[in-house]
Amino acid sequence: MNTRKPTSELYSTFTAKMQAIADVRNAMAVLGWDQETYLPEKGAAFRGQQLTTLSTIAHEMFTATELGDVLQELRSRGDLNATQRKNVELSQEDYEKNKKYPASFVAEMSQTTNACYHAWIKARKANSYAEFEPLLAKMVLLKKQETNILGFEGHPYNALLNEYEKGASTTMLDTIFDAVKTALTPLLRRIEQKPQVNKDFLHLRYEHAKQWELGIALLKDMGYDMGAGRQDISEHPFTTSFSPQDVRVTTRIDEQDFGNMTWSCIHEGGHALYEQGLPAEEYGLPCGEAASLGIHESQSRLWENNVGRSKAFWQHHYGKLQQTFPDNLQNISLDQFYKGINLVQPSLIRTEADELTYHFHVMIRYEIEKGLLEGTYSTKDLDQVWNRYYQEYLHVSAPSATQGVLQDIHWSHGSFGYFPTYSLGSFYAAQFFAAAQQQLPGLTEQIATGQYGKLLSWLRENIHRHGRFYTSNELCEKVTGQPLDFQYFLKYAEDKFGEIYG
Repeated sequence: MNTRKPTSELYSTFTAKMQAIADVRNAMAVLGWDQETYLPEKGAAFRGQQLTTLSTIAHEMFTATELGDVLQELRSRGDLNATQRKNVELSQEDYEKNKKYPASFVAEMSQTTNACYHAWIKARKANSYAEFEPLLAKMVLLKKQETNILGFEGHPYNALLNEYEKGASTTMLDTIFDAVKTALTPLLRRIEQKPQVNKDFLHLRYEHAKQWELGIALLKDMGYDMGAGRQDISEHPFTTSFSPQDVRVTTRIDEQDFGNMTWSCIHEGGHALYEQGLPAEEYGLPCGEAASLGIHESQSRLWENNVGRSKAFWQHHYGKLQQTFPDNLQNISLDQFYKGINLVQPSLIRTEADELTYHFHVMIRYEIEKGLLEGTYSTKDLDQVWNRYYQEYLHVSAPSATQGVLQDIHWSHGSFGYFPTYSLGSFYAAQFFAAAQQQLPGLTEQIATGQYGKLLSWLRENIHRHGRFYTSNELCEKVTGQPLDFQYFLKYAEDKFGEIYG
């Protein structure tokens, strides 16, 4: 008697198991979101315990022999469709990778991440790197262990990089950042020779409540579904998703810096539109997840820079902005405003950097992370290493740890290998936007009249709906006809800043 289960039944078993794992991980994500938005100070220790318990459960579920057996059997079936086959292949890959992690390591990483995050918050308040350093040292040690657990070719950094940007390597990134140095440095120096544009009007007092209302309005205009999301305030703006029907963003508001909230909202809105555009029917499966962090970042950078910092975007929004803040902007023309929001000037804070110098901020973090993993740098003198790099590439020095080595949340989360995806995202964004302009006649005019529907539909059709079906470069070739090419970003930058700075 043949007891072999039909493929459809076996695939349903696989889907149910994967969705149960996703449920646990998304419960963790809700606790993580709460930790960064509303968690009372005294709740930190138990929150760490709760997250450790759930991460251990998720790990046990995803390394269970039963799941492995189902995946192996499905791999042998010839009657899966393309999406089902891809889900099984990628899940098998993830399963084998997860099997490499001992449960004790998963628990220790979760505990350390929780402790490290709260140490980072305290250290920022005290403006003291010394308070954060011991836990960062422990985190780096764990990340070194992780590279050995995962295995790697070439540089140990490749193991961690692959977690965020599959197929990327230090060889690829070294080439890209060499292009940043050789092509963007001369452009930056040429801009420095020109009269600087004025942006003082962006640093007058912009009332908190009015900024908040503006941010919500911008998110809605972009197409962010508030029925499937919400915005809150956090120390570091982020997007988190529990399903395509519950995607949340945060922002931060500085009354003396109009740009802080505005581009946080547009940037995180770009991330959120991607998550809301993923296929809900693939929940818990690879084809229901984002292609990579580089592609995720391409969506936020495309909206933030190619759209949100364009003159066309503000042709539509600027009149209302002047009405909202008449004391600050009534005497500032659209042209002055456009130049002010696109000022190029070396600065200390990555998230507030302009489109050109931003990539030097990312490159510095990339060099530091590589150095920490290979043992060239120690966490003990990281603040000095940080300032040395900033002096070399951007000719600025951080007057405080909060504005220097403590400015990013990523290392407290153990997110080593994440930073390069920010630059990759900008470069993918330039290439995608060039393709959208070719394929959507009149796109600039649509943006100038506040119509983003066709652009969002184009992104949904070409990028969002595919989930993880394609790697970043496969997707890039499918959408634009060629692999990632830095020249698209360079042309965009030279055209835009050439016009602004004459």
